[in-house]
Amino acid sequence: MRITLLGWVRAILRLVPILVVLLLGVLATLLLRGPERLISGQARPVTSGITPIVCRLLLWIIGIRLTLKGEVMQRGGAVVANHSSWLDILVLNARKRIYFVSKAEVANWPGIGFLARLTGTVFITRRSRDAAKQKNIFHERLSLGHRLLFFPEGTSTDGLRVVPFKSTLFQAFFAPELRDEMALQPVTAVFKAPVGQDADFYGWWGEMDLGPHLLKVLAHPRRGQVDVICHAPLYVRDFSDRKALAKACEDAVSAPFQD
Repeated sequence: MRITLLGWVRAILRLVPILVVLLLGVLATLLLRGPERLISGQARPVTSGITPIVCRLLLWIIGIRLTLKGEVMQRGGAVVANHSSWLDILVLNARKRIYFVSKAEVANWPGIGFLARLTGTVFITRRSRDAAKQKNIFHERLSLGHRLLFFPEGTSTDGLRVVPFKSTLFQAFFAPELRDEMALQPVTAVFKAPVGQDADFYGWWGEMDLGPHLLKVLAHPRRGQVDVICHAPLYVRDFSDRKALAKACEDAVSAPFQD
C-alpha cells in the first residue's frame, strides 16, 4: 500500500498520542507496582487494571472500534484465542484483565520486551525439559486468580481463518493440582477491514515487517472494527487428554469464520 503525504501526516498525528498514552501507562504502572508488590505480591490487583485502559485508548486513537460478544469468564483460568496481528495484544487486553503467555525470546525484544515484562507476561520455552518448571509457573499464577492467554496456533495468520491448534501447552492444565477446577475460555477476534480495503487488511503474518504494517494501519483514514467473541468456558476435567481439549478449543474459536 502506497502511503500518501496526507497518510504520513495522519500516521504522525496518531503516533504522537499513542506514545504519550504508552508513556503515561508505563509511569503509572512503575509508580504503583512497588507498593502493590509489597502488599499483594504477584497478585497485581491495581496495576492489572491500567493495561485495559491503555489498550482501549490506543484502539480509539488507531481507529478500530471494538465490540464484545458473549460473557467474559470472571474466574481465574486460561484464555485461548486466534492470532491475526500485533493488534491482538491491544484487542484482547482491552476488555479483560489477562496475562499473555509468550515465547521467551520476546522478553529480549527492544521496547516490546520491556512492556511485556512490565505487564506481567509469562515467558515460556518449547524445551521439554522445562515442562515441569512451566507447569509450576502456571499453577502459581492461576492460584492468584490470573487469566493466562495464549495463542495455540503458534503463529499469526491473515485473520480470515484459524490454523490447527498445537496441543503442547494444554498438557500443563492436566496436572493433578489443576485439572479438576481448571477452565479455559475460547475467544475469537474477527477483524473487519475499513471500507474499500482487502479483508486481510489487519492481518500481520509470514515475513511481513512490523514497521510498514504499523504505518499502513495508522495512515488509513477510515475506521475498522474488531469483534471479540467470548465462547462458553471448557473444563479440563471433561476431556480425556490435551489433544481432545485443544481440538474442542479450536472448533469453538474457528466457528465464527465458518458462518
